[in-house]
Amino acid sequence: MIKGNEEDILLLLFKQFKSGNEKAFEFFFNKHYSHILGFCIQFIYDESDAKNITQEAFLNLWEHRKNIKKPKGIETYLYTYAKSKCLNAIRHNKVKEKYKNHTLNKKEQTINLEVLKSMEFDTLSLNELQALIDKSLNELPKKTKTIFIKKRFDNKKNSEIAKELGISIKTVESHMTTALKVLRVKLASYLSSLF
Repeated sequence: MIKGNEEDILLLLFKQFKSGNEKAFEFFFNKHYSHILGFCIQFIYDESDAKNITQEAFLNLWEHRKNIKKPKGIETYLYTYAKSKCLNAIRHNKVKEKYKNHTLNKKEQTINLEVLKSMEFDTLSLNELQALIDKSLNELPKKTKTIFIKKRFDNKKNSEIAKELGISIKTVESHMTTALKVLRVKLASYLSSLF
C-alpha cells in the first residue's frame, strides 16, 4: 500500500510542478540533480561545465514544464537535454583538441560520443555500459578489432589502415561495417535511437 501512496504523492507533486509550484519543482530538482550532474561529468570531464549544463537542463525543464506529460517524462527530458548539450560540448572540444596531441583523451571522447548518440536513458547504468563496451570490443575478431581501433580511436583514414595492413580499402570498410553491426547487436539492451 505504501507504493501506491508514493505514486499518489508523486502524481500530486507532478501536477503542482506543471502548474508552476516552486516547491514541487524543488522536489524534482533534488531528486534528479546529482544523477544528471554525474551523467554530464561522465562524458565531458569538467565539473564546472557539467554543473552549468545540469543547471541549464533544469531551467529549460521549468520553462517547458507544460509540455511534460507524466512524472517519468521529467527524467527523460533532463537526460535528453543534458545529452544534447554534452554532445555539443564534446564537438566543441574536438575542434579545440584538433590542434593538440592527446591520444587517450581522443579515444575516450570518440567512444563517449558514439555512446551518447544512441543511448537509451531509461536503462542507464554507465559502469555496466562501459564494461559491456569493453567486453564487446574484446570479442571482435582480431583483425576487425584492430581495424576498428585504428579507425575510431587512432583517427586513421581507411587508406592509411589499408596501407599499414596490406589490404584493400574495401576490406577495411567491410571490417568496419562488421564491427559496427556486431557492436550494435551486443549493445542492443543499452543502446537504441531516441527517435
